[in-house]
Amino acid sequence: MKVFIGVAWPYANSYLHLGHIAGAYLPASIFAKYQRLKGNDVLMVSGSDEHGTPIMVTAEKEGKKPSEVAKFYHRENSMVMEALDIGFDLFTETSTENHKRVVQDFLKKLIENGYTYEDFMDEPYCTNEDRFLPDRYVEGTCPYCSYESARGDQCDNCGKLLDPKDLIKPRCRICGGTPEIRQSKHLFFRLSALEKRLIDYIESIKRDLKPNVYNFTINFLRSGLKDRAITRDINWGIEVHLEGYEDKRIYVWFEAVLGYLSAAVEWGDWGRYWKDKDAKHYYFVGKDNIPFHTIIWPGMLIAHGGLKLPDNVPANEYLLASGEKLSKSRGISINVKDLLKVYEPDVIRYYLSSNMPEEKDSEFNFEDFISKNNNELVANLGNFVHRVLTFAKSNFGSVPSGFLELRVKEEIDKAFEDVQKSIDTFHFKEGIRRIMALSSFGNLYFYEKEPWKKIKEDKDECANTIYNAVQIVNALSILLAPYLPFTSRKIRRMLGIRDVDRFEFCEERKEDFTLEKPEILFKKIEDKKFSLEGIELVVGKIEEVKDHPQADKLYILKVNIGNEKRQIVAGLKDYLSAEELLGKSIVLVSNLKHAKLRGIESQGMLLAADAEKSNKVVLIHPENEKKPGTRVGVGYFGLKKSVGIEELKEKGLHVEKGRVLSFNIPLKTEDGAQIIAEIEDGAEIR
Repeated sequence: MKVFIGVAWPYANSYLHLGHIAGAYLPASIFAKYQRLKGNDVLMVSGSDEHGTPIMVTAEKEGKKPSEVAKFYHRENSMVMEALDIGFDLFTETSTENHKRVVQDFLKKLIENGYTYEDFMDEPYCTNEDRFLPDRYVEGTCPYCSYESARGDQCDNCGKLLDPKDLIKPRCRICGGTPEIRQSKHLFFRLSALEKRLIDYIESIKRDLKPNVYNFTINFLRSGLKDRAITRDINWGIEVHLEGYEDKRIYVWFEAVLGYLSAAVEWGDWGRYWKDKDAKHYYFVGKDNIPFHTIIWPGMLIAHGGLKLPDNVPANEYLLASGEKLSKSRGISINVKDLLKVYEPDVIRYYLSSNMPEEKDSEFNFEDFISKNNNELVANLGNFVHRVLTFAKSNFGSVPSGFLELRVKEEIDKAFEDVQKSIDTFHFKEGIRRIMALSSFGNLYFYEKEPWKKIKEDKDECANTIYNAVQIVNALSILLAPYLPFTSRKIRRMLGIRDVDRFEFCEERKEDFTLEKPEILFKKIEDKKFSLEGIELVVGKIEEVKDHPQADKLYILKVNIGNEKRQIVAGLKDYLSAEELLGKSIVLVSNLKHAKLRGIESQGMLLAADAEKSNKVVLIHPENEKKPGTRVGVGYFGLKKSVGIEELKEKGLHVEKGRVLSFNIPLKTEDGAQIIAEIEDGAEIR
């Protein structure tokens, strides 16, 4: 069977974050690897979306050309994809000549088929900048959910597609002024003419779609489709090649989805995936991309004619951090590149697989990340594989002869049946849990059989136990191949057998194995030591409090620390009013590396306390009124530069969940609550 897998094209204006991986790239990777191991003819493509306003906005901020920004992030994100072994056949770019040609030819076909027309549209125009403003250069309040930082093309909060003129209180992103509306001529796509055909199409694939995808799509369709402009007033993008459109470009919504087709053309022999009615097409995207892939893209394909429509769009929901969607445009991000510097790729793949936002949002939690590594990968899977192979190597030199016990065979067969069903129906989280259940069975089997005793009493029975345990390890290496490819290959190397080439259990015999020296599969993530000697605590006075323009829970504070004034971004809005903060003395960690929170630089961190009795957060302040800039020393305790958890406890300090330090220093809160200073792991001291 021919299987085409298209994966969302990330804007080449920033680094990939964990939300991208959990939402689209990891599920696509698991599915593609599985399909290949099932013997199917698979082509999986994606690439960098290098046109449109996000790249222009970043380029203006960095003082670079859009092409320079796009090329840089394409290289960076390509390396991340490779490091995680996502497994693309082609990860290309929308700036290639091939892509431009495919887009222009596709548009020409739509014009020939009568699915376009010319008309004028109202557009925001900034008189200060003397230019039409692309949709992402306009921000304002969403008319549907009242989110105050909605973009001109889409609301990140509710997912609704927008037009800049729909926004309440629109503002120019460049100068902050209010744009006026002017008319401009454009080419339009007759999407509304396809409404009935698209409803029939969605109903025809309804049974295969996730409930969240179907409901989102059908509600969107029933609200009525509007024609969409194909061109825009911008100078960055693909040329239109029509008279009168010399100063316009093809709208990125239209040309970016065509990357699926152009990438197949670039790969070669594309017709076998796109013109074969029996080929299967799957598109892996995040929730905000559902209407583009279930309505607009199929509409474009219908209007063109002769090309395969999507069979399924198994879109995921959002991965959240502190309750908010990970988003490059909103400045909420967990950079995958940085995470890969610290943790093995399969540890990241495992956590996101087991915490995947398949039908509802899920939350990234660092403590849970550590727990899953230590308690599941290390204590369960890694422990089982290492115990079995170490015992076999040290007591038999290789895998001994034996026969597969019925209960072991039944458990392995059931695991394969369950995992296949899970992946076939896009329930990847269930699949990885079932694999770990087989590992748990292996641990229990090994424990019950007690080979360390049997080796002295009945070596033949012990040999059969080890043979069965090794076959469970063998089965795990196959099941893990789509999920944890690095781990699968490492296990196979230790077993001395070839890499997985089929997704089915094959009982290897004694002569097939040539055991290598067992390696540790996963390392426990230890609680880090905390550098205390270099931390500077100073007294500050809050002189100004403003709302953060792009975050509902954050304040921007101006804090006087004696010799200078600092800008601090603090998440206190749910706990304290601006009036309660203004004029207060606080304690500030003054020498942390500056960081941007939702686009605003924070030049330090204030200390606050979680008051358990009153269930609220209160500020930490000096016991006696002190001048701004007065130092508060951690060094009063005579601590060394780095101390472990136990030593901290001995010194009267405490570490909670590896992240939170509680200081017993001469400070107090307004209601006497315990003093808590939150300092993130790895925070850099300047």
